[in-house]
Amino acid sequence: MVWKTLTRWYHQLGSPRYFYRFSEVLLPWLWPIALLTTAVGLVWGLAFAPEDYQQGNSYRIIFIHVPAAGGALLGYVAMGVAGLVNLVWRMKMAEVMIKAIAPFGAVLAAIALITGAIWGKPTWGTYWVWDARLTSMLIMLFLYLGVMALINAIPDPRQAGRAAGLLSVVGVINVVIVKYSVEWWQSLHQGSTIKLTGGSTMPAEMLTPLLISMLGIYLLFAVSVLWRARAELLWRERKSAWVKELV
Repeated sequence: MVWKTLTRWYHQLGSPRYFYRFSEVLLPWLWPIALLTTAVGLVWGLAFAPEDYQQGNSYRIIFIHVPAAGGALLGYVAMGVAGLVNLVWRMKMAEVMIKAIAPFGAVLAAIALITGAIWGKPTWGTYWVWDARLTSMLIMLFLYLGVMALINAIPDPRQAGRAAGLLSVVGVINVVIVKYSVEWWQSLHQGSTIKLTGGSTMPAEMLTPLLISMLGIYLLFAVSVLWRARAELLWRERKSAWVKELV
């Protein structure tokens, strides 16, 4: 039953017309929730969470840095899945999703690198070191930019989608490297703050606003993707009857 439901949703969301209608219903609810959640998490973390006993107030950048880094990783995984779907099944919506995901993912990767550098100065005494985590995150930013460059450089949208899809799939390897780089190599970067198994290294009064901030950033990512995908669909399907009906 669950598999049938997922299959039905997969085929429905693969239809440009259905996706546009679905996002039209979802967005009015999603974007205010995303903004409110992000604001609550950031204000709570930056202004009201307690000081860290070792780093003082400098640790507060974690409430921006970790959500941005997590969003960039999650976004690239989603882009890799879309790339795989595009390469295997030639689904038009997969091409649209790759194009919609890449810009916001690149922004989040850049924010993660910048905030990491700011955090690194008081913690390590320098803004940048060629650490495994930092270097692999920089590579992720370049991969996002590479996907965007391929889409804009190739005139044919279908060929551009396949090229971007291939780079997206290959780049997922780097996501694994970013995730486990601290464990695989000697690193100045601290280990995972949030763990799926075992207890967190943060007290609840710090962890709660961090989780809320992460949720808010993920929701903002979803809002950005939906808006960009809708705009791309209107352009690609401008000659279709359903788009002419909207006009």
